[in-house]
Order: sequence, then structure tokens, then C-alpha cells
Amino acid sequence: MYCPFCGAAVESCPAFCSACGHSVKFLKNVSNKVPDENQPSTSEGNTGRSSLDSFMKFRALKEKERKTFFTKKCQASKKDKKTVKIYVGVMWRHNGVLKPVRGKTLPLEVQPNWSSEQLLTAAVKKVKDFNQDIQDGPYVLLYPDGAEVKHIPGTNTPFRIELYKEALGKAYQRITLFTCTVQDFSVNDDSGDSSSEESEVIIKSTSNSPYSESDTLVWDGPNEASTPKAESTSDRPPQPILDQEGGENRTNIQNHTQGPQNCYTNYTRLYAPIVIKSDSEESDGSRPYVQEESRDALTAADIVSDLSSKIIKTSCSRFNINRANVWDGAARGFKRASYDPSHDMLVKFTDDEGTTEDAVDTGGPKREFLTLLMDCLRTRRIFEGPEHQRFLTFNSAAAREDEYFLAGRMIAGSIVHGGPGPRFLSEMLYNNLTGRIDFDGTIEDVTDEIMKTALLEISGAASLDELHMLIDKYSSLLQTAGCFEYPQSVEGKQNIVKDFIQWYIIYRNQYSIQRFRDGLSTLDVINALEQHPIVFTPYMCCGVEKLTPESLEAIFKAQLSEVGSTRRQEETRIIGYWRDYLLDTGEQEAGLSLQDILMFATGLDSLPPSTIVPQPKLCFERTSSYPIASTCTNTIKLPMSKSYEELKNAMDFGIQNSPGFGLQ
Repeated sequence: MYCPFCGAAVESCPAFCSACGHSVKFLKNVSNKVPDENQPSTSEGNTGRSSLDSFMKFRALKEKERKTFFTKKCQASKKDKKTVKIYVGVMWRHNGVLKPVRGKTLPLEVQPNWSSEQLLTAAVKKVKDFNQDIQDGPYVLLYPDGAEVKHIPGTNTPFRIELYKEALGKAYQRITLFTCTVQDFSVNDDSGDSSSEESEVIIKSTSNSPYSESDTLVWDGPNEASTPKAESTSDRPPQPILDQEGGENRTNIQNHTQGPQNCYTNYTRLYAPIVIKSDSEESDGSRPYVQEESRDALTAADIVSDLSSKIIKTSCSRFNINRANVWDGAARGFKRASYDPSHDMLVKFTDDEGTTEDAVDTGGPKREFLTLLMDCLRTRRIFEGPEHQRFLTFNSAAAREDEYFLAGRMIAGSIVHGGPGPRFLSEMLYNNLTGRIDFDGTIEDVTDEIMKTALLEISGAASLDELHMLIDKYSSLLQTAGCFEYPQSVEGKQNIVKDFIQWYIIYRNQYSIQRFRDGLSTLDVINALEQHPIVFTPYMCCGVEKLTPESLEAIFKAQLSEVGSTRRQEETRIIGYWRDYLLDTGEQEAGLSLQDILMFATGLDSLPPSTIVPQPKLCFERTSSYPIASTCTNTIKLPMSKSYEELKNAMDFGIQNSPGFGLQ
């Protein structure tokens, strides 16, 4: 028998349970009486069932308490293990002023509840792991303004990362703190002129080269020529240069026995200048990010390489694309339930008859698909405005299909998977997406003819009375935009026009912009854009440098035969034809373009933010009279033509008649 209250085993039907002390006399009566199935239950039987029900309720209550205990414990454990990413940099004292060192900022995984001591230990370890030239010694943790990190600024609250984040009002990824040696932090050097408007240069050794440091040339500063001067040292005294701590000058003398070329080689091996902007430049209101110059030392390829490290190459999301309707196949692929942004992309093209092209996707079809998709995205109904300055506009049908989110996800996927950026967003929209407040909208950005006419009339008002009359005339439009007011002078019309354009492009499309931004958060791309807005501007907005013959020539690495062989002589002749062909193509305004050549060889019509992988190659074809390309390996094979005109005609015909794979 078992106690119905605590579940303990009882023997011989005692009066009380030895475990919990409850009375169990009724169990004896229940056990001595066997109820008849045809007779109604007695009061004693009801008592037994009531006790059993009480026991079951008791057990259920205890089970619920046990689950609650373990759930809270697990949640607390998970919360303790949560990590976030901030940035840490290095500060040195130069001419009596603490300055952040450019190119030393690194990401750091931390826990939100860390104190300043825990953060300092992790930051010093991170900086030393990636910079072997960092000097030893005790360190302090500093805010961007050079104050020591002990309390939350403006309070006596001890520092914790989560408290600092709340007080700062920024995301964790936009927090940057600095390490500094105690010696540099405590030194009070008043000899330096901190108000100097000239850029300052710190020269620091970045190599363990065995060459003597006295074989270096003098660096005249960033405002002078970019190449060090190779002057004779016999006509002038030794020139001082700054040491790595910037506190004292040391004298180095050029080696009299070495020529300028050798001296310059030693210079580039030993020293690399780190330019730190002056205070006047850092305080420029047009640069809202204080740490932007230190972070943007990275290139777009470096940032995209870090983002693409999350791609799982062993899994893939499939796309079946018809060039006649790229959007249809792309939308199906991105909306498919099995689609995962972190998986690699497998793209198959079909021709007009619906048969699959003979191509295996090792990168080429994917790059061509992403290039075509970005061109298709430019003309979608969710965008309006000039061709190269497009901004979002609300469309109810597109909102129902969540096309804004889909467009943002497509752009993020293209950037991370090695494709191009959109290169058609207006700078005003891009600034809003990245958290900046720069405004550069014009009346030409307004596509509604009635609104554009109203703005043109208001901006052309010559007198205050005429301006007030126009405001009354278009009062309904101005009230809708929230900029209905009567200015006290004619100059006030500029504020009305500016506010109206800002409402037209940004505020009235807030839902569209937010969903587009949510799509850009795929693979953490939006955070990269916020942290490095200037780096990605050429790939998101119009204004990227045009492809030039020189840049296209530098992309392809020629695969030449052995030196001295007959084939090598023929190949060098064809390379000369190739270079002339690029120059002629770049100069002509109609017909084939340099973008067509790059598209033919790599599947891209412009240089992407990431590095083109694999390295594009230039080979030579002896069995065909026309060029052959493989976008999977980024290879173009030139025909061994007998003359330049023959090669030019063959290249034009081959490239213009190769719309897809298997048709080269």
C-alpha cells in the first residue's frame, strides 16, 4: 500500500503515515471491503477516491514546480552565456594628445554584464593577438574622448557594457572602446600643439626585416608628394623622423652606398605611415560616426569575406532561372520553404524552349544570375525616381506579397554570395538605411507631376507675398507633408521644399523602408552597411568608377608558355592585340563595351564588392577562330589570329553571339 498524500510505502495499514504524518485509517476500511460492481459506491469508497484525487493533484503541482525551477535555471544559464560584439582599438599619445591609431580596430565578443576590468583583460588579449608590434606594459581602458572607463559617463554607476549601451543609445556593434598604456595615459605633454590643423603621421615598423633602419628615406607628410624623396645626403644634415611612440625624435641617415631604388625598397619594407586626422576634421558635422575612419581602413572585399565565412558550402539552395523572366524564377527560389540564406546557391538556366543549359554551377551561373537579378530589380514596381537614383515607394500589391523584404534579401544575398550590389539606390535612401542624416534630395527626384509643379512654383517665388499665395494654393499638399507654414522671409521657401522632398522620399514610405531594411539584415549585411557606410556606397548607389581598359587588363592574369619558346612569342603578340582591343572598346560609344567583355568571361558586368574567385585568367585558343569563355573558372581564351583586325572581328562576333552557357 502507498500513502495517497506523499506516495510513501506503508505496511499493515497503520493509523498514520510514517513519512508525512497524515491519517491513513481509511485505507484499512477500503482494503477490507471489496465493492460490488452492481451496487453504488459507499461513502468510504468516495473518501478513498477523494484521497486519490488529492494525491494526483499534489503530484501534478509538484511536477509543475519542478519544471518551473529547471526552466528558470536554464534561462538564467542561457542569459549568462549570451555574447555580443563590440569593437576595441588602440590609442597612443602623440604630441601630448591621445589619438586612435588607424587600422587597429578589431571586433570583440563580450558578455553584456562584464565590468571594465573584465573587458580590459579581453581587449588587451585581442589586440596583442593580432598586433605583435604592440608594446608591453599595464593598460587602461578608454572612451573615444580619452576618458578612463570606470563609471558610466555622467554618473557614479560602475561600468557595465549593457548599462553603457543603454546610456549611449546605440547598438552593441557601434560601441568602440580603446586600450592605452598607463604610461601614455598618465604622461602630460604640453609641448605638442593639439590645435594644429595639419594631419599628423605616425611612422611605425611593420616588419622584422633585417635591413638597417638607417637606410630609410624621409617622409614629408601626407600633404606632400606620395613618394619619399631620394635626395643626396651629402648636401644636407641628417633628417629626423618620429619614432613609434611619438614622444621623441631620433635621427636616421641614408646609406650612402645604396641607390634610391634600394633605399625606397627598404623604406617600404620597414615603415608604413598611419595617418590620423586632426581634431578639426574629426569634428566635421558631415561625418556622424566618430570611429568611422578607423573602421573603414578595411576594404569591401575584406568585409564581404568575413560575411561569406558563414556560408555552408556543403548545402545549397536551388534556383531554376529563365533569362526571359529572371524575376519569376528568383522570387520562387527565395520564397521556397527550403531556402536558407546561409546555404550556397545552385543556379540552372533554361533556354527559350525550356531545356536546361549544359552548365555546372561552380560560380559562373550564380554570378550571372545575380547580375541579371540586380538589373531586373531596378525596374520593379517598388522603386521610382531617376534611373540611377532610385528610392522606395509604397505599392499595396507589393506590400501584400512582401516584395520589399524580398528585394532587401536579394541584395544582401548578392553581396555575400559574390554578386554585384544594386548600384542604383539614391544616396538619400542609403543614408537613411545606414542611420545617417545627410540630405541631398532635389525636386527632380519627385516623380508626381502635380507635386513637382507645386515645388517648382514655390522655389521660384520672387517675393514674400507671392510665396504666401502659393502656400495657400497648395495648402492641402503641404499639410499632408507636414510642412505647411508661412515663413517670415522669401528664403524660408527652401526649407519648405527640402522638408517636402524629405517627406516624399522617406517619411511617407516608412513601412516600405523598414521591410526593405529587414530584408537587408539577411546574413548581417545591414550591420556591415551601418558600420562601413562609405566603403559600400559605390556598390549600393550610383557613382562607381567606370570600368577602364587598365582595370580590366589588371583583372586577368595571362597564362603564358615557357620563356623562349615559339608559342611564347605568338602569345605575347596576341596580348598586344588584346590590350589594343580593350583600348578601342573603351573609347567607342556604341556597340560592344568593356562591361560586355567582363560579363562574357565572369558573368559580372561590374566589379563586385567581394574578390572575384577564382582569379580571372587569360588563355590562348589554337583550335577555334573565336573566343571561348568559362565563367565557372573565370577564363577567357583568345583566338590565335594573324592580325589585329581579324582578332577584333572574332572577339566582337563571339561575345555578341553568346547569350548563355553552351552557346559560346
